[in-house]
Amino acid sequence: MSENTSTILLTGGRGAVATHLLALLHAGGHPVRVASRAPERLRVPAGVPAIACDLRDPATFPAALSGVGAVFLYAEAARIGEFVDAAVTAGVQHIVLLSSASVLGPGAAGDPLARAHLDVETALLAAPIATTLLRPGSFASNAAAWSWPIRAGRPVSLPYPDAHTDPLHERDLAEAARTVLTDPRHRGGHFHLTGPQSLTFRRQLDMIGAITGRSATIAHVSPQEWKREMSEHIPGPYADALVDFWRSYDGRPVPLTDAVERLTGHTPRTFATWVGDHVADFTG
Repeated sequence: MSENTSTILLTGGRGAVATHLLALLHAGGHPVRVASRAPERLRVPAGVPAIACDLRDPATFPAALSGVGAVFLYAEAARIGEFVDAAVTAGVQHIVLLSSASVLGPGAAGDPLARAHLDVETALLAAPIATTLLRPGSFASNAAAWSWPIRAGRPVSLPYPDAHTDPLHERDLAEAARTVLTDPRHRGGHFHLTGPQSLTFRRQLDMIGAITGRSATIAHVSPQEWKREMSEHIPGPYADALVDFWRSYDGRPVPLTDAVERLTGHTPRTFATWVGDHVADFTG
């Protein structure tokens, strides 16, 4: 049962997690509204409203939040104070934040990747609205960044090919979000979500090659070479933070949790399952 009959607003409506979450909530009969900076580009079921909401533009907040009881919120720190004020004014009762496990690290306040999520968490937890925090580790979908070189028959550049991550399938994250949005027993919880395995990048690429039939080789580059290669896509401070994280788990497994199983009732989907669901990304 839904914790209330008010509308659930999903921000970041074109993202993979929100797309799967929309399907789950709609199938369960929960009233849903989907928001995006470009609502005209959304694909939503018949009868589901699509509305403009740019998390960097407070002018879009009041209409998006009107009549909303709960929000699935992507972490965007730029105007989070105004978003909180608009949510309070609209009478929002519950916000579920898609945060990041990076906030749990000892240097989170000085890490630009973690700090953006931490600032949003801080603002929400200080507000008079119940807040539930979903803190995923690594997304399995990060591997989609390797699809272009694999399709082109080129090696994947990696500074730390033996660094571990905990790939989490977007469907598991969506199912966890559905649970905390609709089951009041989990309201206000803080959940560190991981995939079921700690896998090196090398092992992930081996699995992609085996499942897709496309060779997935590695070019072992220096951190400086990787940052230069990624400079058009990842700003320097964020690239530095990623490299630092990978260095810290080079040859060292990341800790895993049972949060996905507790929230969804099943073990998390494996990275192999994710690859099988996305074969076309690597072969198309």
